[in-house]
Amino acid sequence: MASSLRKNGIFYGWFVLAATFFSMFMVTGARNGFGAFVIPMENELELDRATISLAIAIGWFCNGISQPFIGRLYDRYGGRAVITVSLLVVGTCTMVLSLVNDVSVFGLFVLDRFWFLVGIYGFVISVASGGASLVTIHAVLARWFSRKRGLAISISTAGASAGSLLLVPFAAFMISSVGWRSTWTVLGAFVVFFALPLAWLLVRNDPTEMGEQQDGGPAPGEGVGAGSSNAARRGPLEVDYWRDALKSAPIWQLTGAYFVCGMTTAIISAHYIPFAVERGVDPRVAALAFGVMSALNIAGVLAAGMISDKLGRKNVLAFIYAGRGVAYVALLTLPGAWGIWFFAVVAGFSWIASAALTSSLTADIYGLRTMGTLGGTSTFAHQIGGAVSIYLGGALYDMFDSYTVPFAIAGSLLIGATIAAFSIREKQYSAKFQQAPSQQPLPTAAGS
Repeated sequence: MASSLRKNGIFYGWFVLAATFFSMFMVTGARNGFGAFVIPMENELELDRATISLAIAIGWFCNGISQPFIGRLYDRYGGRAVITVSLLVVGTCTMVLSLVNDVSVFGLFVLDRFWFLVGIYGFVISVASGGASLVTIHAVLARWFSRKRGLAISISTAGASAGSLLLVPFAAFMISSVGWRSTWTVLGAFVVFFALPLAWLLVRNDPTEMGEQQDGGPAPGEGVGAGSSNAARRGPLEVDYWRDALKSAPIWQLTGAYFVCGMTTAIISAHYIPFAVERGVDPRVAALAFGVMSALNIAGVLAAGMISDKLGRKNVLAFIYAGRGVAYVALLTLPGAWGIWFFAVVAGFSWIASAALTSSLTADIYGLRTMGTLGGTSTFAHQIGGAVSIYLGGALYDMFDSYTVPFAIAGSLLIGATIAAFSIREKQYSAKFQQAPSQQPLPTAAGS
């Protein structure tokens, strides 16, 4: 199938982008749909809200801590292998969630339903989903695209929001129609029977596998001159070993800002609707505002990607963090629904755009050879920040009987993230701004 598509004259990278977009759509949508299952699972399994929330928090932690290892697997075996195995495991284990209950293990002991849930969702699914996440998918697309890297990575990232926007309501509808167990089975089957075959058939590790170059340039040996815009450029900080990147400032600036990104998004994911209800907003209106915010994610990430391809990335990234900070100020100061809706609109445009820009900047500055590991390291920081903020939001709410303190802490950290992003010396270090492209070939993905 890949060979036949290659012959139609369309740059094959667009087919890789379509497959990775759909993978993000299915995996993120199915995983984020857990919120729709909380109450029905709570009622049938006789688990309290805190216990189920703990399973979700464990999932965030396990997903975060596994990211550098997932990135290392990508660097060693290539994106196609890691993504397809991830989809197989995620889809199969999502179907297994329909069986959550007390289970006898070889007649030796009974595995409590909570630990069944933690084992399957909190560990296996959460770790495996990292293989079809921003870490691997952004790394694959960075090999296929150079001039349009920001746009391509942003489109794939939009798949995550589109999945949440469409599959979460679909899951809620299915639960009301056929029950939560059958719904887990359906979501898992979507991943195994739709996303997995598409990724296996279409994803290729880099353009050399299809006889192409980045952005659809001429095939190797077809007269790419020294001045060609498609010729590979090597920035002064490009590394062949990921540890070498840790000796320079940009990776720490990007990772530190991304930690704050995790803190300021995860706390909203878990506590935005309760905060709105506390402010006197109807729960249905709060849920609608959250849905609008998810929809605006798509427009925001696409716009950020296109702008960054033309104007550079670090200023756009800094603007996004600053805009999110303004949204937090409005959330805490504007009365009633005004703050809720202002935050939904302004923060919605910035929500996942930071992920695409962080990946693009990492590729521009440090090259493609170790992008999986470096991306995994940054995502580790993001997920750990998210896990901390979810717990901190609940703990400080219990302490102060209000979300004002945890939200104020999260919002204030965006000042540091804005400064960190703005201070990156992109024109000095990014391959995008180097004047003399070298003739070194695109590094071949491991395992290709």
